[in-house]
Amino acid sequence: MRTEVMSEPGAADRPNEDFAGVCLPASGQGGCVVVLDGVTPPRDGTGCLHSVPWFTALLGGALTELTVSRRDLTLREILGEAIRRTAAGHEATCDLSHPRTPQATVVVTRWSEDAVEYLVLSDSALLLRSPGGALTPVLDDRLDRVPRAFLTSAAIADATVRNKEGGFFTAAADPAVAARAVTGTVPRSEVAALVALTDGATRWTETFREGDWTALFDLVRKEGARALVERVRELEAADREERVFLGRSKTHDDATVVYVEL
Repeated sequence: MRTEVMSEPGAADRPNEDFAGVCLPASGQGGCVVVLDGVTPPRDGTGCLHSVPWFTALLGGALTELTVSRRDLTLREILGEAIRRTAAGHEATCDLSHPRTPQATVVVTRWSEDAVEYLVLSDSALLLRSPGGALTPVLDDRLDRVPRAFLTSAAIADATVRNKEGGFFTAAADPAVAARAVTGTVPRSEVAALVALTDGATRWTETFREGDWTALFDLVRKEGARALVERVRELEAADREERVFLGRSKTHDDATVVYVEL
């Protein structure tokens, strides 16, 4: 089995808010991948004493432990329990009802001898490749379907579409959001390899249009996860001043790539 993990902050002077983990249980059967993209907080705060990296580390750790230890639970149930545990870790000191309480996008995949399960919440991505080369992107496209008028400012988004019906959802403090995740199961025989990415890495396809999902997967498989992040950084730097490509609130974003051959 080949695994590769690459995670790089968008700027050297601020912490990486992403989380990435690959776990292969001691039983030697199956494994899991967990990838989180922490939501950068607004300048006026989140109602929380803790940082986004603290939150993603706590949530990511809970997701990893539960995914491998509780095979009797579905991935939605696992996400709900992980959110509940994380909220319990700071509900006594923080205002978890704040719309910007620390939160993250989520990708979780778990495989056994028989099946590959997956869960995606918000705009991180999971790519599944079959032994024959066919690629299946697993995406939660609700953020893409939100009218741009609702995303012109953080205040408008928080009041109208963030974690609201008709908008988009992230993992914050409400375990019920787990029911909103995109989930599914495919036979293990139909998945030869997978890539999980935060949106800082999917920019290569979704923002800069350098290639489709198959081309992105091929780049990671042939040249490695670091090569993809380096290509994204080059494109971001070239577009630093003009911001020709829409949808970039910041020049560089945290970028995480996990590649696994099953």
